[in-house]
Amino acid sequence: MTAQFSLNPWHLSPQWRIGIGAAIVAITYAGLISARPDSVHGGVGGPAALLALCGYTLGAMLIVSGAVAGLPTTTVALLPVAITINIVMGKIVYFSGLPLQLDSIGTVLVGVLAGPAAGAATGALASIVVGMTITPGALPYAVTAALIGFIAGTLARAGWFRRVPTALLAGGVIGVFAGVVSAPITAFVFGNAGGTVGQSAVIATFQAYGNSMLKAASLQGIIADPLDKALTVALALTLLAGLPSGYVHRFPFVQRYRVLAVHRLVPRGT
Repeated sequence: MTAQFSLNPWHLSPQWRIGIGAAIVAITYAGLISARPDSVHGGVGGPAALLALCGYTLGAMLIVSGAVAGLPTTTVALLPVAITINIVMGKIVYFSGLPLQLDSIGTVLVGVLAGPAAGAATGALASIVVGMTITPGALPYAVTAALIGFIAGTLARAGWFRRVPTALLAGGVIGVFAGVVSAPITAFVFGNAGGTVGQSAVIATFQAYGNSMLKAASLQGIIADPLDKALTVALALTLLAGLPSGYVHRFPFVQRYRVLAVHRLVPRGT
């Protein structure tokens, strides 16, 4: 019997794909931080932009492929709906000019219902879809979107979404991590001009007071993102409250970790 070997990375196990993807993301992040370009990089053709686009997109795609491989049909069917919610809400807020995003509602919803891997896959897929079809600048942020879904699922598993106060606190925690991870992308890839008009105005204000590009982007993220993600969680909980208990009951993650209030774990009519 002849052994067959394949160099195709997609034949790796889901765990290996997620691990390699996460490693690529970490190396890309470290590369941006260590390079610290101090001037505008020349847009999407500059070295920093290419590093972020290639590293984050490849890492996100590997993470998505590994995460989706183990998802049940019920969860996979929810992904297109969640991604659509992200895109629609994100565009509405973008054109409003507010220093918010609200483009992760579907990501948080899936993370709470189906766990960290499903949440990460939803966030990354949404950014990749937007980046490939509407706004190329969304591609580097796929890693941030994946992190949002992963943390939402992790905190849901720990019971933070059983009560509204702790769920909103979870949103704040998610926002801090999202702000820190996004800052190097906003600063070094887009010259602090890649967000909404409101976000750019806040960053410009911080820079006017002598803060560096990275520090200005980090301050904006740490201040605005926790509020943004708390509102995101509140809206996700509102959508979740409107779902039939029987549908929510179909997700094994909800049952196994009792992520929601007890009355939400009992299907209607039982």
